[in-house]
Amino acid sequence: MAVDFDIVVIGGGSGGLVVASAAAQLNAKVALVEKNRLGGDCLWSGCVPSKSFLHAAKVAHQVRQARQVGICAEAPEINFPEVIGHVQKAIATIEPHDSPERFRELGVEVIFGEGRFLNETTFLVNGRKLTARAFVVATGSRATIPAIEGLEAVDFITNEQVFSLAEQPKSLAVIGAGPMGCELGQGFHRLGTEVTLITGGDRLLPKEEPEVAAVLEQQFIQEGIKILKNARLKRVEVVKGKKHLYTEDDSQVATIADEILLATGRSPNVQSLNLEAAGVEYNDQGICVNEKLQTTNGRIFACGDVIGGYQFTHVAAYEAVVVLQNALSPLKLFLKSTNYRVIPWATFTDPEVARVGFTEAQARQRHGDVLVFQLPFAAVDRAQAENKTVGLSKLITRKNGEILGAHLVGSQAGELIHEIVLAMSYRLPVSALTGIHIYPTLSEINSKTALLLAKKKYTDNVKLQNFLTKFFSFLRSI
Repeated sequence: MAVDFDIVVIGGGSGGLVVASAAAQLNAKVALVEKNRLGGDCLWSGCVPSKSFLHAAKVAHQVRQARQVGICAEAPEINFPEVIGHVQKAIATIEPHDSPERFRELGVEVIFGEGRFLNETTFLVNGRKLTARAFVVATGSRATIPAIEGLEAVDFITNEQVFSLAEQPKSLAVIGAGPMGCELGQGFHRLGTEVTLITGGDRLLPKEEPEVAAVLEQQFIQEGIKILKNARLKRVEVVKGKKHLYTEDDSQVATIADEILLATGRSPNVQSLNLEAAGVEYNDQGICVNEKLQTTNGRIFACGDVIGGYQFTHVAAYEAVVVLQNALSPLKLFLKSTNYRVIPWATFTDPEVARVGFTEAQARQRHGDVLVFQLPFAAVDRAQAENKTVGLSKLITRKNGEILGAHLVGSQAGELIHEIVLAMSYRLPVSALTGIHIYPTLSEINSKTALLLAKKKYTDNVKLQNFLTKFFSFLRSI
């Protein structure tokens, strides 16, 4: 059957843009369909604006802390509209890379509109029927709205509105203590907003190691952020212009705030695609795909947030490369499979949190007896020199030195984790991390933690210790 395109990409976020640009540069005929604007959450309401916002907040915090190192500075004056201006400037600087003009120059036909599948082989947009050898669904996700009575009746914000606020809220209730809630909660607090962080769980960052989350919680408490744990919100109402949040008891006010920020997870954007007509199965987590990122319709692939799983820009880009190879391949017997063995991520709080591989509990469940090595950032001279001693490193290995997982909380953890990521990717033992590191750098946290395995082997080897004691005693006697 003759078709219009080699690939029709539905969704102009991180994953979709990688597929479209790479396919076009391989001289494939590509259509890119986007209902809003190219760039997706990462550019407009995720990675780029949030890190710009957090940078401004960190500068304000550093000014306040300057006296700790003998620098006398006035308390910072926060001009919130200018902070948002800094955020928008970062977006505007990066946006041309994701612009329709750039993709059209690459040969991609960019179509703006909300479309839907008519059947297993046809996608309809703006009244136009598109056919292709392969379709790629990369429509991303949106903020999940929790079922809290009265929430829909009050104004609240998500990541889609927060970076466009005209005025800084005096007080903010952040519902959710995952990465976004923790990042933005700390950011707003450092800019002068009174922040209450609310979680239904018993700790921050529930996907991270308990001791890692504990470090961050202590930092938040020290900075003055109010944390409500095990708080099951039932109802929200506005009283005299203030938003009152009630717990399940319905008589106890959990907190009162000027603004509510939802950070309660993400839901896949599948609602308008008419996937049933295309024979594509999906559920609340997202579109169902196999290890080759094929849906239940072999002609249709999916990647990024819309399939659930690891919801990170860098993972969407990785999945896009797999999809690209498979969608363009004429030989369906030799499709490439995904490999999620080594997936790192970071939470850009201060201190930062970074992780790759298993938690200790996961490692013990999978491998039984494992070794765990932990070292505080205070053991690193550069951390002492820069007063960045808050944090720790945790490495989980097998007895043969295979690295199963790594967890860092501390200054620049998101940068420091990559040495371990590289070692795990090439299946290097933990001893590979003990090589020469520049002194004094924070990267010594990796080598010093890794060295604990060699120390343990020596400490546990009583026979070797006795032999060496006798050996050196003999040498001294001759």
